[in-house]
Amino acid sequence: MTASATPASPSHASDADRAALFESWLAPLASRHGLRPDTLTAASSDASARRYLRIATDTGATLIVMDDPARPNQVARFVEVGALMAGCGLHVPRLLAHDAALGFALMEDLGSRPYLDALLDAQRNADMPAANALMRDATDTLLRWQSCAAARADGALPPFDDAFVRRELQIFVDWCVQAHHGKQWNDTQQAYWDRTVALLSANIAGQPRVPMHRDYMPRNLMVCPAGTPDAGGAGNPGVLDFQDAVLGPVTYDIASLLRDAFISWEESEELDWAVRYWEGARRAGLFGLDPSGEDPHEMALDFGLFWRALEWTVLQRHLKILGIFCRLKHRDGKPHYAEDLPRFYAYVVKTATRYIELKPLLRLIEDLQPQLLQTGFTLR
Repeated sequence: MTASATPASPSHASDADRAALFESWLAPLASRHGLRPDTLTAASSDASARRYLRIATDTGATLIVMDDPARPNQVARFVEVGALMAGCGLHVPRLLAHDAALGFALMEDLGSRPYLDALLDAQRNADMPAANALMRDATDTLLRWQSCAAARADGALPPFDDAFVRRELQIFVDWCVQAHHGKQWNDTQQAYWDRTVALLSANIAGQPRVPMHRDYMPRNLMVCPAGTPDAGGAGNPGVLDFQDAVLGPVTYDIASLLRDAFISWEESEELDWAVRYWEGARRAGLFGLDPSGEDPHEMALDFGLFWRALEWTVLQRHLKILGIFCRLKHRDGKPHYAEDLPRFYAYVVKTATRYIELKPLLRLIEDLQPQLLQTGFTLR
């Protein structure tokens, strides 16, 4: 959650009723936790209607208030998954109070330095030791989450299944292809897309399933040294925005970390971190056994197969995000997200160019962004 010195109301200025609800909810907590309501400032916001406010206490510390006005909101899910992650040894915000019906929560403040800022600084300063240390901590935390027995138990998390995958990919069609570019595919183009969807869905279905954050990216990780109060020994990183956790493909979260919406790396750096993750996943037994119960999954035996699965998995994510960023611009009045569309087009072209099976997708992207294939592309 990024810091801000801008005073903030607890809700949109036009929503007086919600502001009154917030004040009524916060009032009894102020004396109990030594809160100073006059210090409320915007901490951060995200692509949803959810907002985060920072509030000072009488001791000089700060806490975070989450305001989720959506109906239904995700506070209950945030509480449930947060407890699951904490039980698995992850450093998530300690919850002090919440009201799932109203959509409010009071929690620990994990600070004002997200991984994204720290990694961008490391990249600008060519400080790879700093970047490596951060990525090592993030990978260790991810492996701890994915190998946690409680999170892997039947029913603990909803499945990231074929229907889920296809719904996400349809966002790309509805909002990027049609709404943003104004395109309607002909029968040949639709066949290209149907073939791509089938390939990407099969890739995801064929992987071992593990607990999946679903948005494990630098903006959702906070730099929290091991000595951080209330870290419970978990230390760095602090993990945020986990309410959408599911049970899904083993490559999804590490791919989200390596190929992010707001920072890109050289492929040699991606490969180095991916190999280290792969070795850790093998040691943790995340690749499991095949249905016969005898042999490890093929990805445990061949990093090349793991890397291919990772690239195809993150391709599905990037297509979804292209759609989401276009939806944020055209439906939700948040055009700044569209500034990062070129990074995602470049990611998609890079992967689709590499695999012969994905050439049909390349033709669809060429129809949307012909200059990428005519002049090449860069991720920096």
